[in-house]
Amino acid sequence: MFDDPNTLKTAGATLALAILWLVEGVLPMFEGRSERARHGARNLAFGVGNAAVTALIFATATLFVTEGARERGFGLLHLLGLPGWARIAVAVVAFDAWQYLWHRLNHHIPFLWRFHQVHHSDAELDATSGLRFHTGEIVLSSIARLAVLPLLGLTVGEVLIYETILLPIILFHHSNLRVPGVVDRRLRWLIVTPWMHWVHHSDYQPETDSNYSSIFSFWDRVFGSFRLRAEPRDIRLGLENLDRSEWGTLRGMLAMPFRRTRDRPTAPERADLDGMP
Repeated sequence: MFDDPNTLKTAGATLALAILWLVEGVLPMFEGRSERARHGARNLAFGVGNAAVTALIFATATLFVTEGARERGFGLLHLLGLPGWARIAVAVVAFDAWQYLWHRLNHHIPFLWRFHQVHHSDAELDATSGLRFHTGEIVLSSIARLAVLPLLGLTVGEVLIYETILLPIILFHHSNLRVPGVVDRRLRWLIVTPWMHWVHHSDYQPETDSNYSSIFSFWDRVFGSFRLRAEPRDIRLGLENLDRSEWGTLRGMLAMPFRRTRDRPTAPERADLDGMP
């Protein structure tokens, strides 16, 4: 049943989502969520739709560019000639570095932010929020990835391994799970955790523009974008310049990138942030 890597990836993500959604309902960090099922259904609809778009439009293209690079020995990993697990480890780390860069670009290039703001507009962050991305963002990301994959020299198998690791971690750090501070602190030396990613979903722009990492948390330390709050419950999630009722529906989220809007407001720096590791 799980001989197909795609099936394994989907099963792992589905199981992680189901467990996290159930547990965060019992042990939430942010309380008072009254419409969890409706909120989760909207986000899940985005996730399923985006998965279909990716499979229909980009699966064949991804195979074409990665196999072309492999046959020609083109790309970083093919040039390094690493054996077995060493190659897979470098592939995962290298592609995660690209994910960090792409995420950061989505915050600092206005055109990309128009689509990425749909993800950040979720004021009731939970595990399903890890699926809430505008289809336009998924298309743009997939196009950019077609150029990056052959440069790095990743194979389709290595991409699937990366995504199999990535998806449960994304669902975890978006979750509303009340993780003990000591556990979160130990985990975030290696991976992105909820305490870390909640700051990224703050409506205060200097916090929104931090903690861009996907799997490995060390990218933010290396590139100076790491931030934390001593008390996560003080974070106001979402985007301060959006009317939540107007843009909270599926139709509103799909239309959000095309609304008339001013540039993102630049908030003054505050001194009440905790930089603990």
